Amino acid sequence: MANEPHEMDGIRRGGAIPFSVLDLATIFEGSDASHALANTRELARHAEALGFERFWLAEHHNMPSVASAATAVVVGAAAAATSSIRVGSGGVMLPNHAPLVIAEQFGTLAALHPGRIDLGLGRAPGTDLRTARALRRDAQGAPGLGADRFPDDVLELQAYFAEPAPGQALRAIPGAGLEVPIWLLGSSTYSAQLAAALGLPFAFASHFAPAQLMQALQIYRSRFQPSAHLARPYAMVAANVVAADSDEEAERLFSSIQQAFLRMQRGEPAPIPPPLEDPKRRRALRELVAGSGMLDFAVAGSPETVRRGLESILARTAADEIMITAHIYDRAARLRSFELVAAARDAINADRAAAKTA
Repeated sequence: MANEPHEMDGIRRGGAIPFSVLDLATIFEGSDASHALANTRELARHAEALGFERFWLAEHHNMPSVASAATAVVVGAAAAATSSIRVGSGGVMLPNHAPLVIAEQFGTLAALHPGRIDLGLGRAPGTDLRTARALRRDAQGAPGLGADRFPDDVLELQAYFAEPAPGQALRAIPGAGLEVPIWLLGSSTYSAQLAAALGLPFAFASHFAPAQLMQALQIYRSRFQPSAHLARPYAMVAANVVAADSDEEAERLFSSIQQAFLRMQRGEPAPIPPPLEDPKRRRALRELVAGSGMLDFAVAGSPETVRRGLESILARTAADEIMITAHIYDRAARLRSFELVAAARDAINADRAAAKTA
């Protein structure tokens, strides 16, 4: 029947676990936004060549290390630089925008790149309180900064992407009838509940806020209601993954993001710094960062270490898809890391296929 639930575009079931990439157009110390955006285009092409499922960009504002604030623009640049990989937002912080504006932006992207655009939506501002207020100039946006309107805004956005009704006065052009796939993103249980209620795919930001991951997944799966968009729950988890030819080299590269997270905790955001060369300083840094729990969902190591770590994540979460992010200072090491992750993905999926036929 036409109104039965189905699998939305961009979701594959069964067999191999899709691996995807999350990028923030990272600005590294000593560089600038122009170089960051060039790196993003290069990484998108690299991810496509390595067979990653999708390439997402995240909306953050007033952050010296992030050049993807104008997320739809950067999504367009990444989509134009590639030809087959799905490209989207991970995510657009919907309370910062009128739903019609996002419908028009992503409707335009979907018209330019048919069948390749995803729209991940977040409820947080993606910035500090002062910047959030600057983003939302209307008086209605002040109390709670629009988060309380999030469910209604999601429904409004879905309506703009649906086929317009006869005589409908307000439409997103482009956007109407394009059925751009919508994902809900979260770092707590709130969006898990909403994604379950609306029958939408759910992605958890475990790469920086893993504390409520397992609870959120349980809520999402147990409360999921089939919709016209999705017949069964579909959960993606994100992880920081740094792969290198040895554990020691990966831990050295990983110290860049550890330093960045520590600076964020101290209220001192800055471009991503180079890695620490001194092993003693790296050990001290690791101990300082460990207390926050922000990087508990991370894997750094040799190909075998990374493979075991990814297998553990999949076993613990039963994720339908995993999204990898890596803030690696050195360009060549960054590209090499994704090559090693792709090799680990292929080995994991080969083992899964062999186990099914055994």
